[in-house]
Amino acid sequence: MKILVTAFESFGGQTMNPAQEAVGRLPLRVEGADISRVTLPVAFGRDGEVLVQEIGRHDPDVCLCVGQAGGRAQVTPEFVGINYMLARIPDNEGARPAGIPVVEGGPAAYFTTLPVHAMVARMRERGVPASVSYSAGTFCCNEVLYTALHAAATAYPRMRAGFIHVPFAPEQVERGGSDLPSMPVDTMVEALTIAIETCVAIRQGDVVSTSSGTES
Repeated sequence: MKILVTAFESFGGQTMNPAQEAVGRLPLRVEGADISRVTLPVAFGRDGEVLVQEIGRHDPDVCLCVGQAGGRAQVTPEFVGINYMLARIPDNEGARPAGIPVVEGGPAAYFTTLPVHAMVARMRERGVPASVSYSAGTFCCNEVLYTALHAAATAYPRMRAGFIHVPFAPEQVERGGSDLPSMPVDTMVEALTIAIETCVAIRQGDVVSTSSGTES
């Protein structure tokens, strides 16, 4: 089994991206699966191009993309990617799309094909704060999630794909003098390893607990 794991470079004035740090620390083999690690640019359009090129090069069974979600306190596997880009800040090349589709004429949204509820259940069992997220935002993270799922739907039907957000690392918060939540990178590595183990163990469908939904 081959798993492609991607992360982004730093952006938004930050000197590090905890997703990139965590992905870089992943072992090259997890539960018998071969792990390939790739860093994507934070650049609308080009990030998706690089991702699709890497998918074509590695031909993975699973594409797991990882990004930073500053302000979140938990590791959050994403449930849905939407065909919409709206940037609050410019990307690393100065682009700031406002309300345009990721793929012109593409479906409004794609649901992840990874077992995100099972991932969260297993992370919690091992003491990692985690929850399923139902919004990946409208920046490059969502764009890459949608791009991966669109590639699977149109060109790589064997591939499953999804996205996981991680919080700030403690050093980012300390450097910025804020009180935003953070998580040690080692805990993120553990969470991503659990996510990969779950993808290996659960190859179709998902496990949904009765505590996974929301009422508002």
